[in-house]
Amino acid sequence: MAAVKVSFNNRLRFLLALALLAGAVVALRLMDIQLLRHSHYLHLAERNRTQVLYQTAPRGRIFTADGRAVASNAPAFNLYYLSAGPQDEPYLRRLAEDYAPRLGLTVSQVRDKVQTGIRSGKAVALAENLSPKQVAALKELQLYYPGVYLIEDNKRVYPFGSFASHLLGYLGSIEGQEWKNRDLSLDYRLNAKIGKNGLEKKFEKELKGRDGGVYLEVDYRGRVKRVIEDRKWRPGADVYLTLDFDVQRAAEEGLKNSLTGRGAAVALDPRTGAVLALATAPAFEPGMFVPYSDEPEVKSKKISEYNLAVQGIYPPASTFKVITAIAAIEKGGFDPEKTVYCPGFYDAGSRVFKCWSTHGADNFFKGMADSCDVYFYTLAAQTGPAAIEKVQRMFQFGKPTGIDLPGEKAGNLYGPTKRARRRSYWFIGDTLNLSIGQGELLVTPIKMAQYAAAIASQGKVWRPYYLDKVVYHQTGKVLREGQPELLGTVDIKPSTWKLIFKALKQTVDEGTARRVKIKGLDVYGKTGTAQNPHGDDHGWFMAFAARPGEEPSLAVAVFVEFGKGGSSAAGPIARHMIEAYYFPEKTKYE
Repeated sequence: MAAVKVSFNNRLRFLLALALLAGAVVALRLMDIQLLRHSHYLHLAERNRTQVLYQTAPRGRIFTADGRAVASNAPAFNLYYLSAGPQDEPYLRRLAEDYAPRLGLTVSQVRDKVQTGIRSGKAVALAENLSPKQVAALKELQLYYPGVYLIEDNKRVYPFGSFASHLLGYLGSIEGQEWKNRDLSLDYRLNAKIGKNGLEKKFEKELKGRDGGVYLEVDYRGRVKRVIEDRKWRPGADVYLTLDFDVQRAAEEGLKNSLTGRGAAVALDPRTGAVLALATAPAFEPGMFVPYSDEPEVKSKKISEYNLAVQGIYPPASTFKVITAIAAIEKGGFDPEKTVYCPGFYDAGSRVFKCWSTHGADNFFKGMADSCDVYFYTLAAQTGPAAIEKVQRMFQFGKPTGIDLPGEKAGNLYGPTKRARRRSYWFIGDTLNLSIGQGELLVTPIKMAQYAAAIASQGKVWRPYYLDKVVYHQTGKVLREGQPELLGTVDIKPSTWKLIFKALKQTVDEGTARRVKIKGLDVYGKTGTAQNPHGDDHGWFMAFAARPGEEPSLAVAVFVEFGKGGSSAAGPIARHMIEAYYFPEKTKYE
């Protein structure tokens, strides 16, 4: 009997100890909740009793130099059913029947969404990205259905369609790796829109605003009780570009209506390197990635992000003859009045090189105006490839221009130095090809524009830039500014520049570049037709212009892929760009 009593007492002590231990654990947990981590659990509790219907902040706008918004925002609306509203069967049936046709849904689809909201006790989206046209009819219905709530939102719009599309880029839903690598300082949500390409991507941090939202109070079951706060969004910063709207539009219209509808056109200010136009064709519609819900679905959203203006590399053809001429003049003993007879070909001994026409006796100025290959073959043979390569390097051929855009190609410098490094031979035929911009020589349209601008400024090689400034418009604070940057100079004699200018002026007034002869302007230019072993030749046109008595303020380069000839294919586009810059009041585009 004593043994049983001892065993009972031991069990009692064990149970008491176990109870004390459990009490201590509970006490410690209560201390943790109420004292040590009170604020953390308070935050969780607050979050559990609220729901947020987010509102996307307006992205910063993108402006051209003349103040036109080429990327802006338009109102869009989301329609929610709040489970705090009436839930009787007749009410829900009328709601579904009235809203379904206005949302492009079936009655059963609306009923299913409403039932989902009722079961979860949370707000549920009946429709998103509604247009103002759709909302006009929906607002009236709100008077009869207090359980339905319209939330104003924003969507990206591009008022001028495909304008500068390869430069501006486009938006898309945030995905996979982008979500993992997102900037945590920005309030992204799943399926948020983010810059995918171009300036929309490059200036994402500046353009992205701070989202707002409608904060709803819910009960412990998650059912909506009331609206606590309508928190306003904060728009993103605005981006101002150096683009001239009229010149850009002229470039795009010209390329679109060209022989092939494929190519690029670039315009620079030769005094600073500011980009006045940067066009690639074919273009695309950035707005197709952010349509309203009542807009027709685009069957295929595949586009070419290949920006031919900075990534396409081609031989510069006869535009390069300016460099051959500079090398010959700078070498000494050059007589611009001395003539070379062109029978339509040049006999190099082992091979005969053809000219595109039979020009007869040409001096330097007529040889440039006629773009006579034989004249420049002769000049190059007398000058030598090393001197031509030296001038190439001064113009920074074979290097990227440095424009702040992804994927820019460097092109290829062509001369005897690389051959010597590879211990390979340089032949007379290489010199002749080099003299007229053929062979292994390659440039991009942006490089051609930089080259034209360097000639126009008499030797200043600027880094092209397109950003004027980024401004937070609510305060006027400037977040970033673009600045001219001189990369180098073409160090030649003033008398050489004088001869070059005279020759290029005569090329416009009397020669192959007559298409850009414009009354009231001094225009200088050079055509080029690049041989293409894969099809029709490509067309080049480079030019620069000034008002009489002033320094040149515009340099352009136009490239038409498979255009057959520079004068016929690219010349009219260059002309329209020049006219749009100097006489915008006469240039009208729909």
